[in-house]
This record gives sequence, C-alpha cells and structure tokens, in this order.
Amino acid sequence: MKSIMVVGTTSHAGKSLITTAICRILSRRGWRVAPFKGQNMALNAYVTANGGEMGYAQAVQAWAAGVVPWVEMNPILLKPQGDMTSQVIIKGRSVGKVNAADYYEQYFELGWRTIEESLQHLSTEFDLLVCEGAGSPAEINLKHRDLTNMRVAKYLNAPTILVVDIDRGGAFAHVVGTLELLEPDERQLIKGIVINKFRGQRSLLEPGIKWLEARIGIPVVGVIPYFQETFPAEDSLDLLERNSLKTQADLNIAVIRLPRIANFTDFDPLESEPTVSVKYLSPKQDLGHPDAVIIPGTKTTVADLLLLQRSGMAEAIQNYAASGGTVLGICGGYQMLGQMIADPEGIEGQAGRFQGLNLLPIRTVITGQKIARQRQVSSNYPQMGLPVNGFEIHQGRSRIEQQGDSKAFQPLFDDVNLGLVDSCQSVWGSYLHGLFDNGPWRRAWLNRLRQQRGLKSLPTGVANYREQREQILDSLATEVENYLDLTPFLP
Repeated sequence: MKSIMVVGTTSHAGKSLITTAICRILSRRGWRVAPFKGQNMALNAYVTANGGEMGYAQAVQAWAAGVVPWVEMNPILLKPQGDMTSQVIIKGRSVGKVNAADYYEQYFELGWRTIEESLQHLSTEFDLLVCEGAGSPAEINLKHRDLTNMRVAKYLNAPTILVVDIDRGGAFAHVVGTLELLEPDERQLIKGIVINKFRGQRSLLEPGIKWLEARIGIPVVGVIPYFQETFPAEDSLDLLERNSLKTQADLNIAVIRLPRIANFTDFDPLESEPTVSVKYLSPKQDLGHPDAVIIPGTKTTVADLLLLQRSGMAEAIQNYAASGGTVLGICGGYQMLGQMIADPEGIEGQAGRFQGLNLLPIRTVITGQKIARQRQVSSNYPQMGLPVNGFEIHQGRSRIEQQGDSKAFQPLFDDVNLGLVDSCQSVWGSYLHGLFDNGPWRRAWLNRLRQQRGLKSLPTGVANYREQREQILDSLATEVENYLDLTPFLP
C-alpha cells in the first residue's frame, strides 16, 4: 500500500502536527488519504459514529484528510490509569486493563494481528496512508516489542520522515543518535529529516543543515517554523506550555489540571475565544478568583477526587461555589460534583464509597460496562432549544437524588441523564464531551459569566468550533507546505 511514515527523535517532536498537515496537504491535492497510528497511549479520546473509541489526535487527522474517523485508524488505544496499569482499547472496544510489565506478553501478538488487519482494511478504501509513530523509534529497551514505529514502516515499506524539535535544543545530536540506533533496514527507510519548531533566521541554520546532510547522507526536507496556533494535544504535558494569559481577556477561566486529566481538548474552543483566558491549575495551586472553575474529565475519578480533597482544592472549590462562583464539571468532574461515588468492584483500583463535593444531587456507581456514544440533544440552559452535539465516554452511572425543592436543580438538556444545573445557574455538570464545540451554546454560557461582570454580551449566532478547526487545519497545511518538500515520499 502507498504510505508515508512520520517518526520523531523524541516525544513532542511534532509528529502529530506534521502528520495532520500532510493529511490536509495531500487531500487538497486530490489523494484519498487516511491517517494511521497503530498504537497510541493517550487520555484524549474520540467516539466514532458506531461508538468506538480512538485517539482524538487521529480523529483530527481524519478530519484533516476530509474523511470520517474510523477506529482502524488507531486500532490500539492505551489509557493510563495511574497505578502502572492501562485500560486497553482494541478496535474501539475495551478489552480490560493490564499492568505495564505484562502488556506485551499478553497483547503483543494480538496487537500486531490487529494492526495488520486494520492496515488491510484501510488499504481497500484509501489511496495512501500517513502513518504516525510514537515516542522515539530508537528506544533500545523497547524496540523488540515496538508496535508503532519502524515495524509498521517496514511492513508497509514506507518512506519515512524523521522529525526533530529544535526548540528544545540538541537537535543535531538527536538526529544522529536516532539514526545510529536504528537497524540498517530501518535506517534505509528514512528518506528525509524535518526540523520542527524553528525560531529565527533560516540562513543561520544553513551551516548546521549542510553538516548534518553530509554526516548522515539524508536530506533535510523541511524546516518548519514554530506554529503559534493552539492545536489539539495528545497528553497533558502540553498543558504546561498553555498558560500564557491573554492581555485583552475579559474572562479568566481556571481548569483544574487533574493528574489523569482526560479529553482536555474539550477546552480548545474556549482557548480560541479572543476574550477568554484559560489557565490550567495544579490542585496544589491557589484557586484565586476566576470567573469560572472547570473540573474536567479524568481516567481515575476516585483517585483524582481524593487528591482534590487532600490538597485542599476540593474545599476551595466548595467555598468558591458558596460565594456565588460558577463551577462546571464534565464527565468525571461532573461525578465529583455529586454527593457520592461508589466503586464496589474496585474498577479504578480502590474499592469503596467516597464523598463527593456535594454541589449537585447525584450519586454515581462505577461499573464495568463503559458507555461510549455520540449524542445529539437540545439545551434547556443557558438558553432553551440550542442544538448540542457531543459524545459520552464514561463507566459511571449517575442517579439524580432530588430532595426538597424539586426546582432547585434542572436538567441541562432534553435528556435528564446528561447533566444538571442549579437554579442560580452557578453549578453545572454534564457527561457530554465536546460541549464547547457548539458555538451558540458556548457563547450563551460565556454570556452568563459576562453578565455577572457587567460586560456586554457576545453574539451567539456563531459557527460551531469545527468550522474554526477547519480554518486552523487549512492554515497549518498551508504553512507546512511552504517549508516541506514531499517529493521524495510520493509515488
């Protein structure tokens, strides 16, 4: 099958960004192209139309290619749980959890067979695959069981791009060292080097490029400038680089950076709002006085809830809510806002019943059966009748415990099981990921915050975030295409 492989000298070299750009570039040139990542370890997930889970980054790459995301584009997804175990998702379905030390013994053969089947399936539908590696292809202790990098490249005989992040320093050493550690049949597949995240004058880099090409015998096919646009990230390390506050922001929103924060791509649309500054706070930091606090999704709801309580952040959020502050919980964050979370089978690791923040009248039981599905609902708040699209990924089942005044809490949507809001519209909770992707709903919620500050309301007749994402993808592809020569990689 025609294919291009993208690997990196390190994690965060920019593989996902380059892969995404190539998908859009080739799609615009008329190719029917699809992304592929054999195995991904990430807590940002997307749910396909048939209810299968896959890495969110591969969903974005599919959108960049102009095609619908399929689980075959990311047939193995590992979701870390924080106790040296991961939940294993194969072709969109959870097959259990496994200790890191036992994973390859139990799943290597099944994993490779799944990858082969997925590649064969994709080959019947697409002209060309753009494949992404994971981490580094030269991890000596892992190479013999690496399912993602050069094993895939060799299987497809794919011309391969090696991406290096020059912004962190040591780029030339990373390239030379990576190539030195590859086997001869792996090294011969590397057809070009991409230097990513470059700041400064290209002319100052030229002597280094000439030295590198002479040393390794492989051309540098691209020097990509540092891309400033917020782009969907794969893991929470990227959040450490996202806290630069906008000088003209009207609203400051704090997102609690839970240890196992999941689907924080939910907040990319908020970061795209010119008048909104989003700050990710460690549970150990001072909460301060933001305009809203968001407790995001998490892979380990109970463990992260207990950490909030030990750190004092839980009490700070309760006090903040009592003073009239706006709190929003999504998925696991929604469960934390309730009265109690029970995990009788110890599915998340620690069996028992745990006191929640007691801000919403729900009680949640963690169960073995996962709910993963796309949803289309209509809003009751903050504005009646707004269409809202999103998806659920959760193992807890929440029951509403309305007591006393039945009007104290109301359903957020026409499906009562998807979320609640209190009568003052200050405490919100929902199971719906992708909530802020819905432009009119996002603006209506932000306008509630603006009214509290005496600010003029923003127009709510705006497009959904997917249209803005399309503009970002086009801008990314145009920028990368200006600096990347794909000639050595195309038939």
